[in-house]
Amino acid sequence: MQRTVETQPADAEVLAGYREPSQLVRDKVIDRVDEHCRAFIALSPFATLATADAEGFPEISPRGGDPGFVHVLDEHRLALPDRQGNNRVDSLRNLSVNPQAALLFFVPGAEETLKVFGTTSLVEADALGIDLVEFGRAPKSVVVLTVQRAYFHCGKAVMRSGLWDPERQVDRSTMTPFGQVLKDHCRLETPLPDDATIRADLAREL
Repeated sequence: MQRTVETQPADAEVLAGYREPSQLVRDKVIDRVDEHCRAFIALSPFATLATADAEGFPEISPRGGDPGFVHVLDEHRLALPDRQGNNRVDSLRNLSVNPQAALLFFVPGAEETLKVFGTTSLVEADALGIDLVEFGRAPKSVVVLTVQRAYFHCGKAVMRSGLWDPERQVDRSTMTPFGQVLKDHCRLETPLPDDATIRADLAREL
């Protein structure tokens, strides 16, 4: 269900410059995970999870795993295992006070993306009676999303970005080492390990 909010006058002027969406764009929104959504989710190894706190301040978190790491329980429910991370659990804290959430699914090589919106509940890892072990580990918990809206988003953004184009991949050596970034952001006195060591440590905790 779409919320009605008051639009600021200046914002309304900007919005007035956009044409109305086509009927096709309006009609593509469905209230379930159909066979096409299910097939896309089964191929997706990466998604972003959008949440907000009680005051509406947003959070977005990358989530990934083997293709199909988000499980389709039925046409109205998805299960997103929560894997070991940095223990900030910002998304889960948000969902505990504001259960509305959205998932944006990507499939490598596909220019379209899939958006799924709904309300959530947090359950224990063994509450669903399905095998959620991945990379040799059970999840810490599971986010169950009850689907209210789902639709495919056109590929223009991915086309513009060249996201899957190997020729447009950035050489990591041209970027500041991540250990240096963390040192600067955290105002540390001593240096952190090099990026290869950091990545190896992360890989052991997948």
